Amino acid sequence: MTIGFIGLGNMAKAIIGGILAKGLMGPNEIIGTAATEATRLKVSNKYGIQIRNSNEAVAKDADIIFLAVKPQYLKVVIADIMDSIDDNKIVVSIAAGKTISWLAKEFEKPVKLVRVMPNTPALVLEGCSAVCRNDLVDDNDYHFIIELLESFGKAYTVPESMMDVVVGVSGSSPAYVFLFIEAMADAAVAGGMPRKQAYEFAAQSVLGSAKMVLETGKHPGELKDMVCSPAGTTIEAVRVLEEKGFRAAVIDAVTACIDKSKSL
Repeated sequence: MTIGFIGLGNMAKAIIGGILAKGLMGPNEIIGTAATEATRLKVSNKYGIQIRNSNEAVAKDADIIFLAVKPQYLKVVIADIMDSIDDNKIVVSIAAGKTISWLAKEFEKPVKLVRVMPNTPALVLEGCSAVCRNDLVDDNDYHFIIELLESFGKAYTVPESMMDVVVGVSGSSPAYVFLFIEAMADAAVAGGMPRKQAYEFAAQSVLGSAKMVLETGKHPGELKDMVCSPAGTTIEAVRVLEEKGFRAAVIDAVTACIDKSKSL
């Protein structure tokens, strides 16, 4: 079994790193290519994987091919590799906005297709990936793809109709969280805390809070109420956030992200 990557950017590197860290595949079983030789050599030197000089070579030599390029480049990449894809190969796309039906149309023939929407916390093995497939991908193949994706975080099967929503709530949301952490740290700096320490306090608080949601099973509102003592500091902060439209701003931002994904 050989896994190939067309595109060796951050997400491809996160997937490769997770696969190797979990021991699911060896470096000699992973091949990849990128637009520049510098990128190919950098990734090969870091992970020990094999490199190829063209998209066609990866598609020819790999059993599972990850299309890890930006959506606007997919059409060209598919044109490069379509003649090298046969009935036994699986193509996995991680591009936002490109549906399975769009991919199938571009290949102009029956192809085993899996669509994935990961996010950048995969770089620290805490990713969240949404996954769907077409009817040509059998259960054994699909479960193996899920296993690969779970090497760098969580992977959940969703209806393809939910993929644009996934982009809004998971794929793009790390950026919203980074903004929140930065803003909290800025306030702490304004209060006199050194910046490095402010980032550590803010980031650890977000990490711990997220873990409480996932591990306690409690509703976020219930967990929020547990922190808000009567006439205390926390409820005063919550009052200001509500007054400034914090919740509405987040909902509007996620909705705008979903709409943009649908238009890609």
